[in-house]
Amino acid sequence: MINELKKDAESRMRKSVDALGTALNKIRTGRAHPSLLDGVRVSYYGSEMPLSQVANITVEDGRMLVVTPWEKNMVPDVEKAIMKSDLGLNPSTAGTVIRLPMPALTEETRKGYIKQARHEAESARVAVRNIRKDVNGDLKDLLKDKAISEDEERRALDDVQKLTDRSVAEIDQQLAGKEKDLMEI
Repeated sequence: MINELKKDAESRMRKSVDALGTALNKIRTGRAHPSLLDGVRVSYYGSEMPLSQVANITVEDGRMLVVTPWEKNMVPDVEKAIMKSDLGLNPSTAGTVIRLPMPALTEETRKGYIKQARHEAESARVAVRNIRKDVNGDLKDLLKDKAISEDEERRALDDVQKLTDRSVAEIDQQLAGKEKDLMEI
């Protein structure tokens, strides 16, 4: 019973940390990276599809992404989807190739992106703490129902706290890496 609760807590905390990684990938740095366009969705024959499923995304140089749609008639739709995304990119189209130059980040935009990254990290920390709170509540209920002893509960609470500490440390590490990327010129 206790092991199931701990495994559930660990998997849920892992998902929170992974979700933070995905959110941080969407915050652009000065460098071009294909994962920057992960959140862009394109209308493809009536349904919304991720951009990576309707086009090839490559990095031409450090500051240029190149998007090549699989079908020529998709070029205007892909271009429109990129412009509608909140990434602040201005696509330039040449035939079937869409080039996305990465504008250099100003000090002000860097600080704004760092603020956004810190907000995402704090949301992930809150999610991890809420998972800890749920599991601790379940453990207290088991103790109240006399399904486990006080010693087992105390050990399980310690293990859950260690899981929480490890997840929060991983979140802090991801945030520090992203802040470092953002501050590089």
